[in-house]
Amino acid sequence: MPIVQQKPVTPSGRFYFKNKVELSDKRPEKALTKGHHRKKGRNTYGRITSRRRGGGHKRLYRQIDFRRERLDEAATVVCFEYDPNRTANLALLEYSDGVKAYILAPSSLVEGDKIVSSSGKVDFKPGNAMPLNQIPYGTKVHCVEMLPGAGAKIARSAGSEVRLISIDNGYASLKLPSGEIRIVKENCRATIGSVGNSSHQKSTIGKAGRNRWKGRRPRVRGVAMNPVDHPMGGGEGRTSGGGHPSSPWGQLSKGFPTRKKSKPSNSQILVRRNGRRMK
Repeated sequence: MPIVQQKPVTPSGRFYFKNKVELSDKRPEKALTKGHHRKKGRNTYGRITSRRRGGGHKRLYRQIDFRRERLDEAATVVCFEYDPNRTANLALLEYSDGVKAYILAPSSLVEGDKIVSSSGKVDFKPGNAMPLNQIPYGTKVHCVEMLPGAGAKIARSAGSEVRLISIDNGYASLKLPSGEIRIVKENCRATIGSVGNSSHQKSTIGKAGRNRWKGRRPRVRGVAMNPVDHPMGGGEGRTSGGGHPSSPWGQLSKGFPTRKKSKPSNSQILVRRNGRRMK
């Protein structure tokens, strides 16, 4: 999908590049949508715990079939739709009994294709889902489960893909886009191919208002604040303030590990994204 620039009719349009994607302009399936309450950075007490969030357009949440539980039933791709809640586009499926479902649209999938989910081995074509122990080594997959039957959790953003390295002692080794190598059980289900809309990252915002549509509020640098407001604030002229980059409450913000050593899923990581092996 190419990146295009339209003829600018406003000053901000000179810097706006967008994806040229052929998507359906029809309304989403009403039975597959529900209201979506955004917290705007507030916790249950109404206090801001994640700053610079709020406003933006209303969104309908599309219920996506991440489990793919209808086994050995072919479904036809009806159309492709936009999803405001994620970077990937959606593919609308229709089964033989008329039931419809949304899935993340894989790359190179077209309207009219038939895809299937199975507990055994099926054709290796984009969109088909099967357990990892039925997939050849080196295959690119996405929407991978971390626990069998729990639904896809890994590789769901636009253009992402995971490579199956090996299967040993009931566990499959996966190489993630970050370089991390993780193991999951071999009967976890995955979808063949990579997630579509890979040119999403090449698009530009173009203007500040487009960020406000997304619910992102302005961000003020710490060095531009007063010393009473930020540890990096103050000083005569444009000064960095000295010290290490930190949050307004003194938390180091560069090079400080944030992953807990007691996290249960640490045992599933063989190699970290920085190339170090887990102990």
